[in-house]
Amino acid sequence: MTEYEADMTRLAESPLTAAVLVLDDCNMLSLAATVDPMRAANRRAGRRLFDWGYHTARGTPARLTSGLEVPGTPIERLDRADLLVLVAGFNLETHATPALLASLRRLAPRCGAVAGVDGGSWIMARAGLLDGQAATTHWEDLDAFAARFDALTVLRQRYVVSGRFMTAGAAMPALDMMLGLIRTRFGAGLARDVAGAFLHDPAPGADQPQTPHSGPALARRHPVVARALALMGEHVETPLPVAEIARRLHLSPRSLEMHFTRALGQPPRSAYMALRMAEAWRLAIETALPVQEIALATGFASQSALSRAFRAAHGTSIRALRRARRASG
Repeated sequence: MTEYEADMTRLAESPLTAAVLVLDDCNMLSLAATVDPMRAANRRAGRRLFDWGYHTARGTPARLTSGLEVPGTPIERLDRADLLVLVAGFNLETHATPALLASLRRLAPRCGAVAGVDGGSWIMARAGLLDGQAATTHWEDLDAFAARFDALTVLRQRYVVSGRFMTAGAAMPALDMMLGLIRTRFGAGLARDVAGAFLHDPAPGADQPQTPHSGPALARRHPVVARALALMGEHVETPLPVAEIARRLHLSPRSLEMHFTRALGQPPRSAYMALRMAEAWRLAIETALPVQEIALATGFASQSALSRAFRAAHGTSIRALRRARRASG
């Protein structure tokens, strides 16, 4: 049992008090994914398991990307909480004021756990709360996050629990993170009930990687990229050259790269590697295939080439990942 799990279990006899810090320019879905699981847990359990309140940086309502305004008390007035959650989105440098960072440094030791959703992990890192910890953020920003904050370990996971600190890459990982908290504190049965209330199929664990994928929204907004990703997904074992993908889509390689940069913020080669690494991760945890066979199944000529790419993508090796999962049961 981790330190965080022990703390949450110890608190299980009384309602967990959660302070939700809402910053300007965050999105409504991330906020709902943080708060609604607590509401649903109270309703499903038939008693008050969570108490939560909203806080903002200055006490004025936080304006979300949708235009909705969320009122809250100034964060500087908060003295303590069992759980402090930072929900942030865009314009993080503007919102990471000295006063806000000072409030977070003061509060962190007085909270049982501190969590960041989407851009919340950036704010936590700016405050120095994540020094020496592992963390994640939205997949589009992972490389910049790692370059900016070298005192922490960046993991390409949906969400990360590191000691008392939790970080989630976006809204859906935040929902999974909150379900994980409910599971730890109140049991797997209630977590399943809450997930069912949202018709949500939770990820198997926090350590599932973040990857760009071709969903309905992407297909509508960026059909070229969606078709390219579909081709990549069909050719993981024998990867196609980017030039060949462009040719099949009747584009030049440069034009294809521009489409990917606009849609995903990364070139086709990086997106292709992310898909291959996601498949390598899946094979590592869902099968007993030898590493050499996983290498062949994901388009690598050698085990060593896969091992280098896997470590670069996920911060661990396949063997270490399998050992850790066996140890955790």
